[in-house]
Amino acid sequence: MSTADRDVLVVGDLMVDVVAAHREPLAIGSDTAAHIALLGGGSAANTACWLAQQGERPRLLAARGDDELGRLAEGQLVAAGVDLVGPILEEASTGTCVVLVDAGGERTMLPDRGANDRLPVSSVVDALDPTPGWLHLSGYAMLHEGSRNAGRAALSAGVAAGAVVSVDAASTAPIRAVGAEPFLRWVEGAALMFANDDEVEALGGVRDVLQHVGAVVVKHGAAGATWTDGREHHVAEGLPVDAIDSTGAGDAFAAGWIVSVRAGAGPADALAAAVRAGALAVTVAGARPPLADES
Repeated sequence: MSTADRDVLVVGDLMVDVVAAHREPLAIGSDTAAHIALLGGGSAANTACWLAQQGERPRLLAARGDDELGRLAEGQLVAAGVDLVGPILEEASTGTCVVLVDAGGERTMLPDRGANDRLPVSSVVDALDPTPGWLHLSGYAMLHEGSRNAGRAALSAGVAAGAVVSVDAASTAPIRAVGAEPFLRWVEGAALMFANDDEVEALGGVRDVLQHVGAVVVKHGAAGATWTDGREHHVAEGLPVDAIDSTGAGDAFAAGWIVSVRAGAGPADALAAAVRAGALAVTVAGARPPLADES
């Protein structure tokens, strides 16, 4: 069976986002009017939902708590067409993130990772049966000590099983906290890394990243994206859109790339498809595509 005939397994975090969209600058120490919404979140979960929106039937390996937020989060995934294959941890709360979104769509996140930091290595074995054709790993699983062993086990097992393995670099501040060298060592052997300009800089530059992974896609925000494996290079220009919320744009971008490559596209076409997916994501509120009854 070819990798294209097998499904996509996304590994990482599942969160519930408390999104506060404010039009005026924050009045520190006082009140700032905002629109508040309780939405699904978590980079891995978001990517899985965008994959489902584009026709895949992905599985998500992530942990949730045995609480109301966990049941809400799983219900949202089921409605989106995602199979949650991770554990329910009775003594942990479901991950929650406060997301502040300003008038330009830029977001600032305040996460409480909860159950995500207790993803057990044992859950990886069950999630890899059946073996996926593609394994996409959120870097958050590597960047936090409680989930790191599970993330590393998933990556190693995916590579050994012949799946295409991609990694999202996730976030600049945690990369700087753990250090570029350890992070790159943990993702050794992945076929592809997705990272924005700041994340690539924190990792030491494209050349350093390519010492550990097969290729790098660098996201330049509204300016588009580039792909290189050190020999070939491709560029996709950004698309003009009215940005509402940039939360989840990188997750949608990764999904657009994965779907396109699994359909047979080369790097240039996949890059263009990823840019289109990311551009679509910034035009909707929240980190995921709207469900049918929300559109």
